Amino acid sequence: MSTTSRSTTLLLARHGQTVWHAENRYAGISDVPLTDEGRAQAEALGRWAAEHPVDAIWTSTVSRAIATADPACRALGLTPHREPALRECDFGVVEGRTLAEFEAENPARAKAFRADPVSYPFPEAEDPRTAAARGAHALHRIAAAHPGERVLVVAHNTLLRLVLCSFLSIPLGEYRRVFPRLRNAAVSELRFTDREVALLSLNVPCEHHEHQPAEDGPPGVPSAPARRTHGE
Repeated sequence: MSTTSRSTTLLLARHGQTVWHAENRYAGISDVPLTDEGRAQAEALGRWAAEHPVDAIWTSTVSRAIATADPACRALGLTPHREPALRECDFGVVEGRTLAEFEAENPARAKAFRADPVSYPFPEAEDPRTAAARGAHALHRIAAAHPGERVLVVAHNTLLRLVLCSFLSIPLGEYRRVFPRLRNAAVSELRFTDREVALLSLNVPCEHHEHQPAEDGPPGVPSAPARRTHGE
């Protein structure tokens, strides 16, 4: 069997917009529902999946990821697999709060987080190194379970950014700078071959909407966000 025939493609998508996005509140492990816009983004992802070959769908066990994957599951007639290790990072005392609110309370710790969010995570938060490891292991397991197939994986912003850094040998502490955000319901494509991982595209929107920021670069290249999207 050739190397190409053994490769598996994982199509990583962040869940749709939630009710906490407008204020940039950290959702993390909190169960936060999608907005109407988030549900529209999920429908767009479903249409995209119907037009591209997708053999299986995996999601985290958090409801916003499950709801985002549902239109694709319906369009393709697939039963989604649930993977607890794909859940978002636990942000500790900042769950449900904004970075600005935390900074007003603890400016020194917020400054340290901005400088190195891995060495100085929020109090009571999950160690980002632990989150990166569990997310990477989960994606390797999923790829191994679907040799030669294309798999849609719906998960979360910070977890996926940490995993991308891990796969691409980027220091984890740089995840906020290198990957300012993953767009809601946009797709990033990874190719798994044995234990090697290649990034084929990043942050590609399924559909363009008038209210979205204009692209600063070609498809597959993340644009500079109008504002940072915090949280999951």
